[in-house]
Amino acid sequence: MPTPANRQILLAETPKDKLGPEHFRMIESALPAPKDGEVLLRVRYISLDAANRAWMQGATYREAVVGGSVMAGGAVAEVVESKAPNLAPGDLVFADTGWQDYAALPAKRLVKLPRVEPMTHLLSVYGIAGLTAYFGLLNIAEPKAGETVVVSAAAGSVGSLVGQIAKIKGCRVVGIAGGAQKCNWLTQELGFDAAVDYKTGNLFKTIKEAAPGGIDVYFDNVGGDILEACLFLMNTGGRISCCGAISAYDRAAPAAGPRGVPGLIVVKRLTMKGFIVTDFFAERDKAIADLAAWVAAGKLKVEEDVIAGLENTPAALIGLLAGENRGKRMVKVA
Repeated sequence: MPTPANRQILLAETPKDKLGPEHFRMIESALPAPKDGEVLLRVRYISLDAANRAWMQGATYREAVVGGSVMAGGAVAEVVESKAPNLAPGDLVFADTGWQDYAALPAKRLVKLPRVEPMTHLLSVYGIAGLTAYFGLLNIAEPKAGETVVVSAAAGSVGSLVGQIAKIKGCRVVGIAGGAQKCNWLTQELGFDAAVDYKTGNLFKTIKEAAPGGIDVYFDNVGGDILEACLFLMNTGGRISCCGAISAYDRAAPAAGPRGVPGLIVVKRLTMKGFIVTDFFAERDKAIADLAAWVAAGKLKVEEDVIAGLENTPAALIGLLAGENRGKRMVKVA
């Protein structure tokens, strides 16, 4: 039986403005061979996140992705061959495999995963998206029953879960999303109390109408104008959980920062804190147990947007940055 080739998608060049298909190219290479302490992985599902675009702009919490290299990305992968004592063929892991069919990686850099159905939940509600929503809301913002929670990019992989968890905790929830269809989905399907379409009307006015009593917790996925509008509506003692800045990722020049931040933080005694989900991985088991219980009880609905084919990964990321997806977007490779 012939040895399969390893398809790889490279970042052909670093984009200077909006990301396009011309910034990627696919090649074929030989199957990698694992060394001692490594395993050979077959990629099953690749996670697509707005952060993929941010990695092209320079070093963040990880090294920058540079032109000519395999595009970086996390994935659920299956062990094909193991030269490490703690992993065996057939085991599932979460790994930074990059956009390719196969990867050989040190076992110490892998997170062993359970077998669950559907497997896609390992990237959505039980993966980085679910854990980011859980820790970013509960550990950073500490919402209390009766408070008003506003979340941006509310129809996305993280935001859709944040809003539902806030409802589970007894909060009034307002989602900000793009388009009437997404806003209707938030209120009619996910149980949000109100939704704001950031593409229509005066942003400050429409958010104020949706949150007439002000905002106690703002979960920020986007930065820019939406962050600015919410800052001016924060109640005294409000908390802002800074998860991402999508508005600044896919453009040549940085988005304008919110105005009046220092004065507002002082006068309203606000707490504004950023985080990376791996900061809380010591508490990962408890978080997954809570998420699984909410899913089993029907309190937490999981929306997934699965696109088939490694070759479609660039277009899928470009579409995600344009707001095409609802819920967690991923690519099925094998």
